[in-house]
Amino acid sequence: MQYAVGAPLPPPRGQASPGAAMNWTPNPGQHTPPASPPAPPPPAPQPAPGQGWHGPAPQQAPPTPHSTDITGHVQLPPAAPVPLPSPPTDTAAPDATLAAVAVLLIGPAGAGKTSVARHWADSRRVPTAHISLDDVREWVRSGFADPQAGWNDHSEAQYRLARRTCGFAARNFLANGISCILDDAVFPDRPVVGLGGWKRHVGPGLLPIVLLPGLEIVLERNARRSGNRRLSDEEVARIHGRMAGWYGSGLPIIDNSQHDVATTVRVLDDVVARSIASPPSW
Repeated sequence: MQYAVGAPLPPPRGQASPGAAMNWTPNPGQHTPPASPPAPPPPAPQPAPGQGWHGPAPQQAPPTPHSTDITGHVQLPPAAPVPLPSPPTDTAAPDATLAAVAVLLIGPAGAGKTSVARHWADSRRVPTAHISLDDVREWVRSGFADPQAGWNDHSEAQYRLARRTCGFAARNFLANGISCILDDAVFPDRPVVGLGGWKRHVGPGLLPIVLLPGLEIVLERNARRSGNRRLSDEEVARIHGRMAGWYGSGLPIIDNSQHDVATTVRVLDDVVARSIASPPSW
């Protein structure tokens, strides 16, 4: 069966015709003449050879300058190394809940770094972000180099990349008035995972604070973990022993063996206030 050019095709069998909803019924006994195609627009005038365009110049929008510092219409200040905190002008201790700071919370697995860091960031009266190195490192899904499978060039490269990413984020947060607290298991006797890299990526104003409860507490907390975050008891004991090297380093140390998270956060506020008034040398 032939149909007129330009006429709608009939619906497949078993389906209602869309024309029925519009009170339109094709007449199969009559031939529908084809619709006349629209006339083509007249050709645009072309200048004669050797002559230029004498009509008005077409209006064109000026090109929009591209800027790498603009997101939408909000201009963001560039990031810079975090400077040393300014000493308070009066003798009263600074209010750590209001100061714009970058804190690095150090401790072994099971010390409670993540829980304390999150609670501290949630409870402050100024915008504060929590940046966990383990979370950033696990952004890598396929090809993730799990340090528990062995520390090698591949896992070290991913650790360095995650640390640099955390430092970049901390700089940008501080440049936009948002404090941050980072957490990582930084060893005092391993330069590869030491404080030097954090100072290089964040800046000299980073405030490192050690969270170091007793071994029994760390083993108990580690037992409640799951997945690749849970370590063997032998590995936890080995890491905890190496973390003891922070004693005598000059860094502030919080023993939260007998503290819950809320109490540890209050102690952390006091330590941050003292660190702002007198930054530790590291």
